[in-house]
Amino acid sequence: MAQDLPLADELAAVFARLSGLLLSEETMQTSLQLVVTLAQETIAGSVGAGVTLVDEAGGRKSAGATTARVQEADQIQYDVDEGPCLTAWRDGVVVSVADTATDGRFPRWGPAAADLGLRSSLSAPLVAGHQTLGAMKVYSTEVAAFADRDQHLLSMFAAQAAVLLANVQAYESARQVTDQLREALQSRDVISTAKGILMVRDGVTDQDAFRMLVGVAGSENRKLRDVAEDIVTAVQRRNR
Repeated sequence: MAQDLPLADELAAVFARLSGLLLSEETMQTSLQLVVTLAQETIAGSVGAGVTLVDEAGGRKSAGATTARVQEADQIQYDVDEGPCLTAWRDGVVVSVADTATDGRFPRWGPAAADLGLRSSLSAPLVAGHQTLGAMKVYSTEVAAFADRDQHLLSMFAAQAAVLLANVQAYESARQVTDQLREALQSRDVISTAKGILMVRDGVTDQDAFRMLVGVAGSENRKLRDVAEDIVTAVQRRNR
């Protein structure tokens, strides 16, 4: 991407590509891989980018890392519970490390990152609504590689990535609810059919038929739907 483009133009070009992701059916992992690749291409001096995701239980994992070094640097953060990405996530702020070898905020992570050849970094929180999902980061092999402009750019980029993640999560949640609803409706239908069979076969009421199904399920320690399916299947076989 041309370096002489104004910041607004750079962001417009990047977000136009991101908007295409929001409308696609990419998996979360594939989408994140595309997002961090755009981040590395967009921010000058970056030799690697990635996303740290933190779940509701506090579990951390790296996603979409562009290089193995990014994954290694991230894993060190998780192992020692210290580093710029975790700070960005916890405090909800952009964290800039000018020199990993000497930054006193991260005495355990910093020297280890420097040993990997990563000498400076930027990390920005992924904030969606009132929830911080993790952090996006870029690394450089040069000391003090990132300026204020890069911090602003990464912040805007991370905000869009957070929207992408939130949308993917919302889609997955909606699909899960839909699957559960479909299963519930199917269970209701098969149970209703089984009740009808018992009502005709044994001359009982709707309530009595249901009690019979519940009784069998309880005595055999099985799901009510499974008992109903056995009854329906048995009738279907006899009628073939």
